[in-house]
Amino acid sequence: MMKNFQFSIFNFQRDLPRSKRSFASGFTIIETLIAISILVLAVTGAFSAAHNGMTSALFSKDQITAFYLAQEGIEQIRNLRDRNGLQGVGWMNGIANAGDPCQFSSTCYVDAVNTTHLIACSGTCPNLRINTNGFYSYDSGTESKFRREVVMTEVVTNQEIEVKSTIYWSKGLINRSFTATERLFNWQ
Repeated sequence: MMKNFQFSIFNFQRDLPRSKRSFASGFTIIETLIAISILVLAVTGAFSAAHNGMTSALFSKDQITAFYLAQEGIEQIRNLRDRNGLQGVGWMNGIANAGDPCQFSSTCYVDAVNTTHLIACSGTCPNLRINTNGFYSYDSGTESKFRREVVMTEVVTNQEIEVKSTIYWSKGLINRSFTATERLFNWQ
């Protein structure tokens, strides 16, 4: 009895009338198109997720670089202030003192590799360059996409300044920026 049952399942198509055999003989074109569509959607979703991951990774890399470059601008001004204290000159000498190229509320830039003072920007500050050692500087190397602007504001006369270091860069048509702010005091 069991043998007949198995036999009839495997010969289902042969037992059908000839007019109905063609419908049960395989996939139709509609079934094939639906299967291909599902496969294409699955592959497209995977590629889209991979693309979004790569885009996020590149944005994160640029944002981390901008963070460190902004902090470096503030640290360079702190170093100038500390150098002035060690040399026994005014704490703002070479930073925003009378006669210095950069004054309060003006846009300046500082080269952490080669400069001992701030440089005033006439218009837009230049882009940083990456030298052969991998350091960001202004004098040599390949031009990078990052531009640093430093603005200082006097908070308390001859006692406290606010330093704002902003990094600008663009990725395609999208312009981005990152700003770090810190207050420095006359500790002399």
